[in-house]
Amino acid sequence: MPSKSAGIIVYRRRRRLEVLLVHPGGPFWRSKDAGAWSIPKGEYPEDEDAEIAARREFAEELGLEVPGPLTALGQVKQRGGKLVTAFAAELDLDARSVRSNTFEIEWPPRSGKRQTFPEIDRAEWFTLEEARTRINAGQRPLLDRLGQLAGGE
Repeated sequence: MPSKSAGIIVYRRRRRLEVLLVHPGGPFWRSKDAGAWSIPKGEYPEDEDAEIAARREFAEELGLEVPGPLTALGQVKQRGGKLVTAFAAELDLDARSVRSNTFEIEWPPRSGKRQTFPEIDRAEWFTLEEARTRINAGQRPLLDRLGQLAGGE
């Protein structure tokens, strides 16, 4: 059975609709950009509600809570088979204020040394057009759905 993730696309209205995306932390992702960004999301077990998981993962990855109701955007399947259930919330926040949780891995590989890295190393606001070039390709349909929902480009 494929793994499941749930996440929240936060958006705001400026001159154009903008979405908040996150860049994964750790040495593997350090120099990757196009296609590496994601909505804030994380895996959850079969017996957990997707919206509850999405709120928890957002808080863990950004150190912030999303107040108020969420709008369901449905589910997409990423190339590796992971199913991502997404929700949307209109919220303007300072991307520089995010504080991610961390993870530990052996780095460099086979060195015996363990290092701690942030789960996400940064968050940024993008127009829908730019977000489509940055986001994991499997998540692009979520941006299209958000654009329809919020009246974006």
